[in-house]
Amino acid sequence: MIELAASNSLLILIFAIGYFAIIFETKIEVNKTASALLMAVLTWMVVFLTRGHVRLEDMTSLGEHLNEVSQIIFFLLGAMTLVELIDSHRGFQIVTNLIETSSKQAMLWIIGFATFFLSAILDNLTTTIVMISLLRKLIPERQERLLLGGMIVIAANAGGAWTPIGDVTTTMLWIQGNISTTAVMKELFLPSLGALIIALFLLGRGLKGSYPKLAQRAHEEAPEPGSKIVFYCGIGALIFVPIFKALTGLPPFMGILIALGVLWLITDLMHHEHQTREHLRIPHILTRIDTSGVLFFLGILLCIGALDAVGLLRQLAVTLDTYIGNVSIVAILIGLVSAVVDNVPLVAATMKMYDLHTYPMDSALWQMIAYCAGTGGSILIIGSAAGVAFMGMEKADFLWYCKKISLIALISYLGGIGLYTLGF
Repeated sequence: MIELAASNSLLILIFAIGYFAIIFETKIEVNKTASALLMAVLTWMVVFLTRGHVRLEDMTSLGEHLNEVSQIIFFLLGAMTLVELIDSHRGFQIVTNLIETSSKQAMLWIIGFATFFLSAILDNLTTTIVMISLLRKLIPERQERLLLGGMIVIAANAGGAWTPIGDVTTTMLWIQGNISTTAVMKELFLPSLGALIIALFLLGRGLKGSYPKLAQRAHEEAPEPGSKIVFYCGIGALIFVPIFKALTGLPPFMGILIALGVLWLITDLMHHEHQTREHLRIPHILTRIDTSGVLFFLGILLCIGALDAVGLLRQLAVTLDTYIGNVSIVAILIGLVSAVVDNVPLVAATMKMYDLHTYPMDSALWQMIAYCAGTGGSILIIGSAAGVAFMGMEKADFLWYCKKISLIALISYLGGIGLYTLGF
C-alpha cells in the first residue's frame, strides 16, 4: 500500500516523464504511442496500489473512464475509415479539380478557403495531407509552396475548430456533452473564419504575380471506379452523424458506425465482382488506418482518467481559480500551451477539471476551449497534427516557420478570440 501523498507525487512524476517522452519522441526515438500506453497502465497501477488491494470502487471508476474513452476511440476509427475510403477511390480529386488559377494571390485565398471548409467536414490532419499533395501537383517549386503550406496549417486548424467532427479535441468535447452541434457551429464559425481571413491578409501582403511552369493538373490522374459515388456518400455520411445524434439521441459513435456500415455495403456491391478492386474495399482500407494514433489517444485519455480518479485535476482547477480566477484566460493559456504540447491531453484534462454542473453544455468555457485548443496549435509547426504533417511532407524547417508563419498565426489566433469576446 502506498501513502496518498506519495502516490499523488508518483502519479505526477509518471505523467511528467511520459509527457516529456511524447514531446521529444523524435529525439529519443521512442514512439509516442508506447509512452502513452505505459503512462496509462502505470498510473492506474498506482491508483490501485494506493488502496492496498483492488476495490470494487476502483474497478467501477476504471470502467467508467474506459466507457468514455471507448466512445471517442470508436468514433475516430469509423471517421478515419470513411476518410481513407474516399482517399483510396481518389474522391478528393473532385475538390482539387476545381482549382484552375495560377495567380499567387488567388491561389492563396482559394487554398485557404478550400482547406478551411474541407477541414470542417474531415479533420485537420487529413485535410492538410490532401491539400499539400494537391500543391505538389500544381506547383513544382518547393520554395513557392512553403508559404501556401503554412497557410494550409492555419486554415486546417481554424476550420476544424467550429464543427464537432473537424478536430479531435472538438469531437471529444462534443461526445462528452460539453458542446452541442448547433451551438458550436453558430458561436465559433465567425471567430474561426475571422482568424482565417486575418491570416490570409497578412500572408498575402506583397504576394504578386503568377506561379511559373504549373505542374500537370491533378485531375489528369485517372480516378478509381465509383470515386464520385464514394466521395458524395462519404461526405454525406460524415455530415449525417450530428443529424443522427440530434434525431435519435444516441451517442455519436453509433452514428459513425451506421455510416460506415452503409458505405461498406455500397462499396461491396460495387466491387465484389472485380478481383482487381480489392484495394477499394473496407477490409483493405482498415489496414491503412493509423492504429498507432488511435492507441495513442487510448493511452493518453486513460492516463488523464487516472489523474482524475484521485482528484488531482480537481485540485488543479481550484488552484487556477484561486490564482487566475478567469476561465477565459485559462482557455487562452491552454491554446498557447497547445502550440508546444499535444492538445488532446490538455483538453482531456480540462474536461475533468471543470464539471458540467458548474459550466453546463455550451457555456463560454467549453466553446473557448474548442476554439483555443484547435487554433492555438498553429502558432508553432510542432503544435498540431497539421503542422507536423506539413513539416514531414515538405521538410519545412522549424525556424523558417517561426520567422514566416508563427507571428501571423498568433495574431489570427488572438483576432478570433477578440471576435468571440465581442459576440460576433
